[in-house]
Amino acid sequence: MKIGYARISTTDQGVSMQRDALEAAGYTCIYTDTKSGIRADREGLISALDCARSGDVMVV
Repeated sequence: MKIGYARISTTDQGVSMQRDALEAAGYTCIYTDTKSGIRADREGLISALDCARSGDVMVV
């Protein structure tokens, strides 16, 4: 499976460009977060990692 993860730091930013690039590259399982990179409580990243299995490809 191809898993994508996109993150923006603030609500002033948009994740659409990252999501569009991941979709164009064939990633169908895409997770997102709107949190600072310094924070560890990123639900989207945790979900993406939980979804990943041996042999999967993940792009961050």
